[in-house]
Amino acid sequence: MAKPKSRLFRAGVNKCAIPKSALLALLLGLVLTASLFAQVYRLETTNDNIEFSRGADSRVRIFRQRLHESLAGLRSVNQLFATSPTPISREQFREFTLPLLTEQPYVRNFVFHRYVTGPERPAYEAAMRHTYPGFTIKRVQAGKIVPATGNGPFLVVEYIAPLKGNESGLGYDSLSDPVQALARQRAMDTGLVSAARLRPTILPTMREPTKLLAIAQPLYRRGAPLNDIDTRRRAFIGDTMVVFDSSRFVRQIFGHAGLLDRPDTHISVYASAAPVESELVFRHGAAPPAAAHASSLVLRLLGTDALVRVSSVIDIAGTPWSIVVSRDRPGEDTYAGAFLVLAAGILLSLLSAAYLTTTASRSRVIEQAVQQRTTELRATAGELQLRNRAIEACVNPIFITSVLGPDYVIEYVNPAFERTTGYQSADIVGHSALLLQGPGAEQPGVAELMAAMEARREAHTTVRSYRMNGTMYWSDVYVAPVRDENGEVHHFVHVHYDVTDTKRYQEQLEYRAHFDPVTGLANRNLLHDRLQQAISYASRLDRTVWVAFIDLDRFKFVNDSAGHNYGDMLLKVVAGRLNAAVREGDTASRLGGDEFVLVLPQYDTGPMSIDTIEELMVQVAKPIPIGGKEFFVTCSVGIAVYPHDGSTPEALLIHADIAMYRAKEMGRNNFQFFEPALNIRTQARLRIEGGLRKALDRDEFLLNYQPQVDLKTGRIVGAEALIRWQHPELGMVSPIEFIFLTEETGLIVPIGAWVLRTACAQNQAWQRAGLGKLRIAVNVSGIQFAHPNFVQTVAAALQETELDPACLEIELTESVVMHDVERTVSTLHALKTLGVHLSVDDFGTGYSSLAYLKRFPVDVLKIDQSFVRDIATDPDDANIVVSIIALAHSLRLQVIAEGVESAEQLAFLHRHGCDEIQGNHFSRPVTAAAMKQMLQEGKHLNPEHRSARPLPRQPLT
Repeated sequence: MAKPKSRLFRAGVNKCAIPKSALLALLLGLVLTASLFAQVYRLETTNDNIEFSRGADSRVRIFRQRLHESLAGLRSVNQLFATSPTPISREQFREFTLPLLTEQPYVRNFVFHRYVTGPERPAYEAAMRHTYPGFTIKRVQAGKIVPATGNGPFLVVEYIAPLKGNESGLGYDSLSDPVQALARQRAMDTGLVSAARLRPTILPTMREPTKLLAIAQPLYRRGAPLNDIDTRRRAFIGDTMVVFDSSRFVRQIFGHAGLLDRPDTHISVYASAAPVESELVFRHGAAPPAAAHASSLVLRLLGTDALVRVSSVIDIAGTPWSIVVSRDRPGEDTYAGAFLVLAAGILLSLLSAAYLTTTASRSRVIEQAVQQRTTELRATAGELQLRNRAIEACVNPIFITSVLGPDYVIEYVNPAFERTTGYQSADIVGHSALLLQGPGAEQPGVAELMAAMEARREAHTTVRSYRMNGTMYWSDVYVAPVRDENGEVHHFVHVHYDVTDTKRYQEQLEYRAHFDPVTGLANRNLLHDRLQQAISYASRLDRTVWVAFIDLDRFKFVNDSAGHNYGDMLLKVVAGRLNAAVREGDTASRLGGDEFVLVLPQYDTGPMSIDTIEELMVQVAKPIPIGGKEFFVTCSVGIAVYPHDGSTPEALLIHADIAMYRAKEMGRNNFQFFEPALNIRTQARLRIEGGLRKALDRDEFLLNYQPQVDLKTGRIVGAEALIRWQHPELGMVSPIEFIFLTEETGLIVPIGAWVLRTACAQNQAWQRAGLGKLRIAVNVSGIQFAHPNFVQTVAAALQETELDPACLEIELTESVVMHDVERTVSTLHALKTLGVHLSVDDFGTGYSSLAYLKRFPVDVLKIDQSFVRDIATDPDDANIVVSIIALAHSLRLQVIAEGVESAEQLAFLHRHGCDEIQGNHFSRPVTAAAMKQMLQEGKHLNPEHRSARPLPRQPLT
């Protein structure tokens, strides 16, 4: 039985034997499959690493872009301070930053720092205490807020928004923190934005356990040269700063871009050049691995690595930050193509062997089929998968439309499109691409896109689009055709970029470039454009254009006495009244300060009339209620007419300005047309104004003194100090020609301080010469009186000259003391505390209220010379003077009559009980030397008050 069994076994073996060609084909197939598997595995690893790197790079790029956009708010706040011709008020700062804080919830504060040197500190703190009692520059020491020490300089928090809850941050010196000081120095020296290294807190009021990012941009004095570090340091006046909640800021950026949706991708942000855990700002997901690459068994056999971590360093305003994007080690599903190739290769190799076993003739065909199939698998596993993943991972909305039909139906949208628009794929696929434009389908950008697609070409434009909830956003749109192998277009790819923030910022910049930020009227740039258009139009039709230059009377006094906030509110009210008074086609603009310009073209109804000018002056003069108070301002108007007074905007504005100054010289609250002769007056005025700015330094001012005589004793008891200007070319210039210029230019403050010191020093010199204890009277303007340091100026003059305060009399006009009663009462009491005398000058010419007059701690009423002039001949003036004397005595006040020119006037005043007089009948204003001689000779009025003669010298007590 053994032999048959052996034969059967051998027969089975021979029957199942595999041909050598089949074995060779199987072996080659397996080797080729293994090689192809390794190549596809490496290719998919490389593609996966590239895709991960691109995703990480896109996150870094988006972070940089959004950071730049977020700093636009800081730049706009900085531009507000840098370009404004007038100081920015706290109310303007609050109103400007409020929308920025609303739009950017991750912004904790906007701050304005004032640069204060050591010598400037006392005056600065005193000025700030008018708004914030108890204000002082401070710093943080051992967790507590304490007054700052040292000689400065200081970088002080002056404005902060929002203010509520951050009041204690006012006055904080940022230079007291070495980290902050280093960043501020860098900003000052470079002129660029600068960020400090993250600290647990930036301001003492921020006690939350979160790290804050503070970025500052420097401010320099307007017009100062900024060529190098030294000039920038000298011109530095402060900075503007934005404070971000760093963690919330980073989360907002990545969350808004939809980059926190993938659970397998982790993001870590560090406030340092290297990923140090102590400097961690934000983390989404797990901490990054220590190594950048991870290897599986297969990868180690193939000698390659999977990328699991990408690090990037970015610059945030001069401070390095690092961003680490990491992921879990790729799973085996990442290499599905490689395993598909492996399975297919093994299968094809077995099939090849089977085919060869059946027929050797088909081996070549099978081998070619294997090669062709593996090539197709490699292309499918590589290119198509990479392209699809790139579109799916793109952070910008992408959709694809068909060319079939006129509406270009949407066939595909990526996830970013769904996040941005709110439309899900099922909601919009199958609809027209115009669905996104909604009510804005007629806009020019849409027409441009449709024309390009009709022509089967690329297009790029900006359009308004609408989300599913109806909100509008601006899109930067790129459209590109997709062609087949024959060059025919069968689809279009649409890529959208959300540029809403950029568009809104551009609109804000455009508005600021053409409109005044305080009043909303046209600014200087837009005025020039409108005036040029009006001139061109009038030239074609042979018509006229009126240019009205308007300046508010006494606005500087309102601004200085009530504060800039009240001044800005008053300007807004006046702007509204001007707008209401002109016609629809006219232009109302603000040049700056309290200057406005109206462009009034001639229309078909006929030439312009002065009725319009008179009506707007009436409207401006109406009471202006602000903050429970009523303010009264008038205006002076100068008018230039095209073409008679000029054919260019510049000439018309200059001539209208000249006419306006003529209106002021004529007593204000009136209007004047330009005349060529006014140019000569203007040149003289400019000459005087130019010399006036140097007169104090050149010691060109001097004082004359007019004696004041007691009518009971006839003796000189005091003198009024009167300023004169000895011009080197024009000779002696009357105060009437230059005092109003000192008030307009603000020079009245330093000049007035000089008058105070000089008059006090002269009085002390007379007394030390044994000429008796005299009272010196000094006139004070409304601008001087409203200055916050006026009381300190008086005190300093008394201290410097060692004059007894009782020998100084401050004279204030009736209109000054009645302007802001509450503030006047406070200042007058402060002056009385010093011990000086107070008098009301020009009494009877204003609008005094007896109820207010009782509250004023004044000592003397001065009867204006306009009443004294005709008291001997005019019964009305005589009755007024008698009434004033009686009123003053009933209030226990002294009475001085000024402008006494005749013996009849003198006799009348003496008869009705006037206390003192001054005027040319006794003596004109004289020099200090002449006044001294008059005192030495004992000049006096005789008992009958008919003439003046010397009194015998008496011993001085």
